[in-house]
Amino acid sequence: MLEHSYVFLDIALVIVAAFACGLLAWKLRQPILLGYVLAGLVMSPLTPGPRVHDTRNFETMAEIGVILLMFSVGIEFSVPELLKVKWVALVGAPLGILLCVGLGIGVGALLGWPLAQGMAVGCIISVASTMVLLRLLMDRGEMATEHGRLMVTLSLVEDLAVVILTVVLPSFSPNGGGTLWQASWGVGKAILLLAPIAFVAWKVFPPLLAKVEKTCNDEISLLLALTVCMGIAALTEEIGLSLALGAFLAGLFLGNSEFTHKLARQTQPLRDVFVAFFFVSVGMLLDPKAWKDSWPMIVLVAALVLAGKYVVWTGVVWVFRYSNATAFRVGIGLTQIGEFSFILAQVSNKAGLISPQLYHATLAASLLTILVNATIFRFIKPKRMPPAGAPPLPKAAG
Repeated sequence: MLEHSYVFLDIALVIVAAFACGLLAWKLRQPILLGYVLAGLVMSPLTPGPRVHDTRNFETMAEIGVILLMFSVGIEFSVPELLKVKWVALVGAPLGILLCVGLGIGVGALLGWPLAQGMAVGCIISVASTMVLLRLLMDRGEMATEHGRLMVTLSLVEDLAVVILTVVLPSFSPNGGGTLWQASWGVGKAILLLAPIAFVAWKVFPPLLAKVEKTCNDEISLLLALTVCMGIAALTEEIGLSLALGAFLAGLFLGNSEFTHKLARQTQPLRDVFVAFFFVSVGMLLDPKAWKDSWPMIVLVAALVLAGKYVVWTGVVWVFRYSNATAFRVGIGLTQIGEFSFILAQVSNKAGLISPQLYHATLAASLLTILVNATIFRFIKPKRMPPAGAPPLPKAAG
């Protein structure tokens, strides 16, 4: 059989497995991304049964998934919505992320880890899964509630932090001899190089998109959106920054136009397909044989997420004078890690900040925390928006 035939056979097998396992997850009322990861585990060369011939064929597809995911985050990132809960978002969210990083460093110090490894673990656990969170809130009808708005806003700020962390973390690589100064320079270089690009894009792309929209051709507008997304992502990679950073900025630029929601709807099906490939590729990296030896590490990372993050985010929301009930729900909602934690784990692993054993333990722990988080929410009664005409929800002081 010719080599190219294996590629299409592998794609067909992965799509079938993703459909079957995704449907199973949906039937069991679990996040569908768990089904995708299970599909990758089933098709992995590391497990018995059917397997793909070459997992490298899916690495590029997974990277496209990351690009489209960050692009959609940029489109959905709303500065006006952020300002509605500005203090807890602009001050509380960075504080919570720093506390999570400090938690990783502290636990790492107790276990004798290098400082860089503890910091990397802290960064990985600091980011909740926006996809899981949004699906959970939509299924419960809590998107417009006070705690729903807080969870989504804090999660989006975490997503924005991922863009910065993907630039900063490699600077601490032990192989590269990175320092705090180099990390700061990495962020500074990103700002210096991207400032003129951002200015031009912000002024040019929305009017250009408006002209394309006048053609009333959805295919043309979709291709323009993808051109901007892939073009800026490739440009940021060319100047030494991450593809994810460029994709996020591309979405942010296009998100400034009046056609934001249409763009989000147009790109969502394509994004969902490649994001599925991303999670399938993550599943292919999981090695169940290694879980027997690394289970203490898996339990440790899961405990940091489920217990440590709950204390951190409940405390942060409570400090900003929200009610105990709101703080409790926000704390529970953010006690999981997902797609962006996978990205940070990959960045940290490639940079040599974490060991391969800890990398695999992190992937396994992320699946465990999503499963536990979804299960916990089943026992919490949904708190929906009050009916029209009811008094408005209380706001935080300040």
